[in-house]
Amino acid sequence: MIPVPQTAMVLAAGLGQRMRPLSLEKPKPLLEVDGRTMLDLVLDRLAEAGVKKAVVNTHYKAWMIESHLQLRRDVKITFSREEELLDTGGGVKKALPHLGKLPIFVVNSDLPWQNGATPALARLAAAFDEKKMDALLLLAKRENPRTRGFTNAEGDFFMEDGGRLRRLGTNTPRPYVFISAQIVKPEIFARVPEKVFSTNQVWDEAERNGRLYGLAHDGACYHVGTPADLVESNRLLREGGGW
Repeated sequence: MIPVPQTAMVLAAGLGQRMRPLSLEKPKPLLEVDGRTMLDLVLDRLAEAGVKKAVVNTHYKAWMIESHLQLRRDVKITFSREEELLDTGGGVKKALPHLGKLPIFVVNSDLPWQNGATPALARLAAAFDEKKMDALLLLAKRENPRTRGFTNAEGDFFMEDGGRLRRLGTNTPRPYVFISAQIVKPEIFARVPEKVFSTNQVWDEAERNGRLYGLAHDGACYHVGTPADLVESNRLLREGGGW
Protein backbone atom coordinates (compact mmCIF):
# COMPACT_ATOMS: atom_id res chain seq x y z
CA MET A 1 0.00 0.00 0.00
CA ILE A 2 1.21 3.50 -0.85
CA PRO A 3 -0.36 6.95 -0.52
CA VAL A 4 -2.36 7.93 -3.59
CA PRO A 5 0.22 9.26 -6.10
CA GLN A 6 0.19 13.03 -6.42
CA THR A 7 1.37 12.96 -10.04
CA ALA A 8 -0.11 11.39 -13.15
CA MET A 9 0.82 11.00 -16.80
CA VAL A 10 -2.14 11.28 -19.19
CA LEU A 11 -1.56 9.88 -22.68
CA ALA A 12 -3.28 12.11 -25.26
CA ALA A 13 -0.91 12.27 -28.23
CA GLY A 14 -2.41 9.64 -30.53
CA LEU A 15 -3.73 10.22 -34.04
CA GLY A 16 -7.14 8.65 -33.41
CA GLN A 17 -7.15 6.95 -36.81
CA ARG A 18 -9.88 4.43 -35.94
CA MET A 19 -12.08 7.33 -34.83
CA ARG A 20 -12.10 9.00 -38.26
CA PRO A 21 -13.89 10.97 -39.61
CA LEU A 22 -14.70 12.45 -36.17
CA SER A 23 -11.02 12.81 -35.29
CA LEU A 24 -10.32 14.79 -38.46
CA GLU A 25 -11.89 17.83 -36.79
CA LYS A 26 -10.67 17.38 -33.22
CA PRO A 27 -8.34 15.01 -31.38
CA LYS A 28 -9.97 11.88 -30.01
CA PRO A 29 -9.53 12.85 -26.31
CA LEU A 30 -11.79 15.88 -26.91
CA LEU A 31 -14.73 13.83 -28.15
CA GLU A 32 -17.58 13.72 -25.64
CA VAL A 33 -19.06 10.89 -23.61
CA ASP A 34 -22.05 11.78 -21.44
CA GLY A 35 -21.54 15.50 -22.10
CA ARG A 36 -17.88 15.56 -21.03
CA THR A 37 -14.77 15.12 -23.13
CA MET A 38 -13.03 11.82 -22.54
CA LEU A 39 -9.94 13.75 -21.45
CA ASP A 40 -11.93 15.67 -18.85
CA LEU A 41 -13.52 12.46 -17.58
CA VAL A 42 -10.05 11.03 -16.92
CA LEU A 43 -8.84 14.24 -15.27
CA ASP A 44 -12.01 14.28 -13.15
CA ARG A 45 -11.12 10.81 -11.86
CA LEU A 46 -7.56 11.89 -11.10
CA ALA A 47 -8.70 15.01 -9.25
CA GLU A 48 -11.23 13.01 -7.23
CA ALA A 49 -8.43 10.65 -6.18
CA GLY A 50 -6.29 13.51 -4.91
CA VAL A 51 -3.82 13.88 -7.78
CA LYS A 52 -2.34 17.39 -7.80
CA LYS A 53 -0.33 17.39 -11.04
CA ALA A 54 -1.03 15.83 -14.44
CA VAL A 55 1.44 15.77 -17.32
CA VAL A 56 -0.48 15.53 -20.60
CA ASN A 57 1.40 14.59 -23.75
CA THR A 58 0.17 16.07 -27.01
CA HIS A 59 0.97 15.75 -30.71
CA TYR A 60 -2.02 15.62 -33.09
CA LYS A 61 -3.87 18.95 -32.98
CA ALA A 62 -1.89 19.67 -29.82
CA TRP A 63 -3.05 23.28 -29.63
CA MET A 64 -6.68 22.20 -29.29
CA ILE A 65 -5.96 20.02 -26.26
CA GLU A 66 -3.70 22.64 -24.69
CA SER A 67 -6.29 25.38 -25.20
CA HIS A 68 -9.11 23.21 -23.87
CA LEU A 69 -7.30 22.50 -20.60
CA GLN A 70 -6.22 26.08 -19.86
CA LEU A 71 -9.20 26.69 -17.58
CA ARG A 72 -8.82 23.62 -15.36
CA ARG A 73 -7.80 24.53 -11.83
CA ASP A 74 -8.40 21.33 -9.84
CA VAL A 75 -5.25 19.70 -11.22
CA LYS A 76 -2.06 21.49 -12.27
CA ILE A 77 -1.56 20.68 -15.95
CA THR A 78 1.87 20.42 -17.56
CA PHE A 79 2.10 19.71 -21.28
CA SER A 80 4.69 17.52 -22.96
CA ARG A 81 4.38 18.24 -26.68
CA GLU A 82 5.83 15.63 -29.02
CA GLU A 83 7.05 16.92 -32.38
CA GLU A 84 7.19 13.28 -33.48
CA LEU A 85 5.05 10.52 -32.02
CA LEU A 86 6.99 8.63 -29.36
CA ASP A 87 4.43 5.87 -28.69
CA THR A 88 3.08 5.26 -25.20
CA GLY A 89 6.33 4.34 -23.49
CA GLY A 90 8.43 6.95 -25.26
CA GLY A 91 5.89 9.61 -24.32
CA VAL A 92 6.27 8.78 -20.64
CA LYS A 93 10.07 8.69 -20.94
CA LYS A 94 10.16 12.16 -22.51
CA ALA A 95 8.05 13.52 -19.65
CA LEU A 96 10.17 11.98 -16.86
CA PRO A 97 11.71 15.34 -15.81
CA HIS A 98 8.18 16.43 -14.82
CA LEU A 99 7.13 13.18 -13.14
CA GLY A 100 9.50 12.83 -10.18
CA LYS A 101 10.87 9.63 -8.64
CA LEU A 102 7.86 8.28 -6.74
CA PRO A 103 5.26 5.91 -8.24
CA ILE A 104 2.83 7.67 -10.59
CA PHE A 105 -0.45 7.00 -12.32
CA VAL A 106 -0.27 6.54 -16.09
CA VAL A 107 -3.71 6.82 -17.67
CA ASN A 108 -5.04 6.63 -21.23
CA SER A 109 -7.32 9.48 -22.25
CA ASP A 110 -9.73 7.45 -24.41
CA LEU A 111 -11.03 4.73 -22.11
CA PRO A 112 -13.38 6.15 -19.49
CA TRP A 113 -14.39 3.90 -16.63
CA GLN A 114 -17.04 3.92 -13.95
CA ASN A 115 -15.97 3.23 -10.38
CA GLY A 116 -17.26 0.32 -8.35
CA ALA A 117 -17.85 0.48 -4.61
CA THR A 118 -14.37 2.01 -4.08
CA PRO A 119 -12.77 4.36 -6.65
CA ALA A 120 -10.44 2.42 -8.94
CA LEU A 121 -7.45 4.74 -8.45
CA ALA A 122 -7.72 4.44 -4.67
CA ARG A 123 -7.85 0.65 -5.05
CA LEU A 124 -4.69 0.71 -7.16
CA ALA A 125 -2.83 2.76 -4.54
CA ALA A 126 -4.02 0.47 -1.75
CA ALA A 127 -2.83 -2.61 -3.65
CA PHE A 128 0.54 -1.30 -4.86
CA ASP A 129 3.51 -2.94 -3.11
CA GLU A 130 6.79 -1.19 -3.94
CA LYS A 131 8.83 -4.15 -2.69
CA LYS A 132 7.51 -6.56 -5.30
CA MET A 133 5.89 -4.45 -8.05
CA ASP A 134 7.21 -2.22 -10.81
CA ALA A 135 3.78 -1.82 -12.40
CA LEU A 136 0.22 -2.51 -11.24
CA LEU A 137 -2.39 -2.48 -14.01
CA LEU A 138 -6.15 -2.01 -13.80
CA LEU A 139 -7.73 -4.91 -15.68
CA ALA A 140 -11.18 -6.16 -16.60
CA LYS A 141 -12.48 -9.58 -17.57
CA ARG A 142 -13.08 -9.76 -21.34
CA GLU A 143 -16.24 -11.80 -20.84
CA ASN A 144 -17.73 -9.44 -18.26
CA PRO A 145 -20.89 -7.81 -19.71
CA ARG A 146 -19.74 -4.51 -18.13
CA THR A 147 -16.51 -4.61 -20.17
CA ARG A 148 -17.46 -3.14 -23.54
CA GLY A 149 -15.86 -2.01 -26.77
CA PHE A 150 -12.80 -4.28 -26.74
CA THR A 151 -12.01 -5.95 -30.06
CA ASN A 152 -8.92 -7.92 -28.99
CA ALA A 153 -10.29 -11.47 -28.97
CA GLU A 154 -7.04 -12.83 -27.53
CA GLY A 155 -7.07 -10.58 -24.46
CA ASP A 156 -3.96 -9.18 -22.80
CA PHE A 157 -3.08 -11.10 -19.64
CA PHE A 158 -3.47 -14.10 -17.40
CA MET A 159 -3.59 -13.20 -13.71
CA GLU A 160 -2.37 -15.55 -10.99
CA ASP A 161 -4.06 -15.78 -7.60
CA GLY A 162 -1.66 -13.26 -6.05
CA GLY A 163 -2.17 -10.79 -8.91
CA ARG A 164 1.03 -11.47 -10.85
CA LEU A 165 0.52 -11.15 -14.61
CA ARG A 166 1.78 -13.22 -17.51
CA ARG A 167 0.89 -13.47 -21.17
CA LEU A 168 3.28 -15.93 -22.82
CA GLY A 169 3.51 -19.70 -23.04
CA THR A 170 -0.02 -20.71 -24.05
CA ASN A 171 -2.40 -20.36 -26.98
CA THR A 172 -5.42 -20.04 -24.69
CA PRO A 173 -7.19 -16.64 -24.97
CA ARG A 174 -6.14 -14.41 -22.12
CA PRO A 175 -9.09 -13.56 -19.86
CA TYR A 176 -8.07 -10.02 -18.82
CA VAL A 177 -7.71 -6.77 -20.77
CA PHE A 178 -5.93 -3.60 -19.69
CA ILE A 179 -8.42 -0.78 -19.14
CA SER A 180 -6.54 2.50 -19.07
CA ALA A 181 -5.02 3.08 -15.62
CA GLN A 182 -1.88 1.84 -13.92
CA ILE A 183 0.58 2.72 -11.17
CA VAL A 184 4.22 2.46 -12.25
CA LYS A 185 7.67 3.32 -11.03
CA PRO A 186 9.03 5.99 -13.39
CA GLU A 187 12.47 4.38 -13.37
CA ILE A 188 11.29 1.48 -15.52
CA PHE A 189 10.86 3.88 -18.45
CA ALA A 190 14.26 5.47 -17.88
CA ARG A 191 15.93 2.07 -18.32
CA VAL A 192 14.75 1.73 -21.93
CA PRO A 193 17.45 3.01 -24.33
CA GLU A 194 15.13 3.69 -27.28
CA LYS A 195 13.43 7.03 -27.82
CA VAL A 196 10.27 5.60 -29.40
CA PHE A 197 8.74 2.54 -27.73
CA SER A 198 5.50 1.07 -26.43
CA THR A 199 4.56 0.65 -22.79
CA ASN A 200 4.42 -3.05 -23.66
CA GLN A 201 8.22 -3.00 -23.63
CA VAL A 202 8.42 -2.01 -19.95
CA TRP A 203 5.60 -4.42 -19.11
CA ASP A 204 7.57 -7.23 -20.77
CA GLU A 205 10.62 -6.44 -18.66
CA ALA A 206 8.54 -6.26 -15.48
CA GLU A 207 6.93 -9.60 -16.38
CA ARG A 208 10.32 -11.25 -16.91
CA ASN A 209 11.38 -10.00 -13.47
CA GLY A 210 8.15 -11.18 -11.83
CA ARG A 211 7.21 -7.57 -11.02
CA LEU A 212 4.16 -7.02 -13.25
CA TYR A 213 0.86 -7.22 -11.37
CA GLY A 214 -2.81 -6.58 -12.03
CA LEU A 215 -5.95 -5.57 -10.16
CA ALA A 216 -9.42 -6.58 -11.38
CA HIS A 217 -11.75 -3.61 -11.86
CA ASP A 218 -15.07 -3.89 -10.03
CA GLY A 219 -16.95 -1.31 -12.11
CA ALA A 220 -17.81 -0.78 -15.77
CA CYS A 221 -15.60 0.40 -18.63
CA TYR A 222 -15.99 1.17 -22.31
CA HIS A 223 -13.17 1.21 -24.86
CA VAL A 224 -14.31 4.05 -27.13
CA GLY A 225 -12.28 3.25 -30.22
CA THR A 226 -14.57 4.04 -33.17
CA PRO A 227 -17.45 6.39 -34.02
CA ALA A 228 -19.85 3.48 -33.47
CA ASP A 229 -18.40 2.94 -29.98
CA LEU A 230 -18.93 6.61 -29.20
CA VAL A 231 -22.58 6.44 -30.24
CA GLU A 232 -23.18 3.22 -28.32
CA SER A 233 -21.46 4.39 -25.12
CA ASN A 234 -23.56 7.55 -25.08
CA ARG A 235 -26.74 5.57 -25.78
CA LEU A 236 -26.10 3.21 -22.88
CA LEU A 237 -25.41 6.07 -20.50
CA ARG A 238 -28.46 7.98 -21.68
CA GLU A 239 -30.83 5.03 -21.42
CA GLY A 240 -29.50 3.17 -18.42
CA GLY A 241 -27.28 5.51 -16.45
CA GLY A 242 -24.24 3.27 -16.90
CA TRP A 243 -22.47 0.66 -18.96
